[in-house]
Amino acid sequence: MPTVDDQLIYLKKGLAELIREDDLRARLMQAGKEGRVLRVKAGFDPTAPDLHLGHTVLLRKMKHFQDLGHQVIFLIGDTTAMIGDPSGRNTARPPMTQEQIVVNSETYKRQVFRILDPEKTEIRFNSEWLEKFSFQDVIRLCSKYTVARILERDDFSKRYSDKVPISVHELLYPLAQAYDSVALKCDVEMGGTDQKFNLLVGREIQKDFGQAPQIVATVPILEGLDGEKKMSKSLGNYIGITEPAEVMFRKVMQIGDELMFRYYELLTDKSLTDIAQLRQRHPMDAKLDLARLIVTDFHSSDDAVRAAEEFTRVVRQKEVPSEIPVVQLDERLRIDKLLVKVGLAPSVSEAVRRLKANAVEINGSRVSDLSFNSAERELLIQVGKNWRRVLLP
Repeated sequence: MPTVDDQLIYLKKGLAELIREDDLRARLMQAGKEGRVLRVKAGFDPTAPDLHLGHTVLLRKMKHFQDLGHQVIFLIGDTTAMIGDPSGRNTARPPMTQEQIVVNSETYKRQVFRILDPEKTEIRFNSEWLEKFSFQDVIRLCSKYTVARILERDDFSKRYSDKVPISVHELLYPLAQAYDSVALKCDVEMGGTDQKFNLLVGREIQKDFGQAPQIVATVPILEGLDGEKKMSKSLGNYIGITEPAEVMFRKVMQIGDELMFRYYELLTDKSLTDIAQLRQRHPMDAKLDLARLIVTDFHSSDDAVRAAEEFTRVVRQKEVPSEIPVVQLDERLRIDKLLVKVGLAPSVSEAVRRLKANAVEINGSRVSDLSFNSAERELLIQVGKNWRRVLLP
């Protein structure tokens, strides 16, 4: 086992905040003397069917605890998902159905082992203890925290001052998450920076239950492809960890040059010294290496090589992709409606905008006329980086 100082250096890389480092040092020393490992938990509410690279910032840091021999707990919040985490929200989250939660939980269980070691990971569901709560148990838990403290949260206080409704069930979310730490006897709880309030509530509730308060470790929120907003599937600025290698590679190549170095820091094991040296290289070469690393992590090195070759051939050399979705139509449509029908535009108005912007190519020629008509039975259509092979009657 590495020394405590070496463990701290390894664990602190990429963290946004550690509350508190002295506590973690003491806990590591105590665990070493007692011959035990730390219990490290991170919770994920199954609100979407797939994990994306934003989630993996936290998963990678959990893996670092695993590397040092500590026990990692991947907690699926199947009960808290029914409340909806209000963190960073200016409105209440819509409730999820039990069916959605079950389906998403199963995909999380499969996907998480692309990063974590299955032999060293404890997967738990907070329904194990929260569903057993009686109404009296809920009342007792609520008595351990004040409404004033909960309303100190930035998102709650802003909604309250703006007269945006806050439902009572939302106030229960931090308490439910805090009790997870009690049930699991956590030494460390991890989460994104937007989770800091919830994680700190866990420290307080653990003390009320006679446990040593957990150390809180937060990781930065990863910006999406736009370089501005949090990576999110709902915003369309995400890279899913189950997406095809070619898609992942192409998406990584879309990010800005400066954001690339943040991705290097949060999504790879390269040291800060190595990342600083990467700044001396040509940005395109450094980004190609980043794309290869990320694709290799979630697919294989061979897939990364093939994805790089496809990117070079299609994007850099402007050649036609080797695999293009084929759509068979049973009628001929006006070009704007055709683009919507085959999935190259979300609406007719957006299709018209793309035509006017000269962003549409059919069989190698730019098309901007709505009245475009072709006698050909097969059309090869390109809109931006997306292609379709359309078979007409």
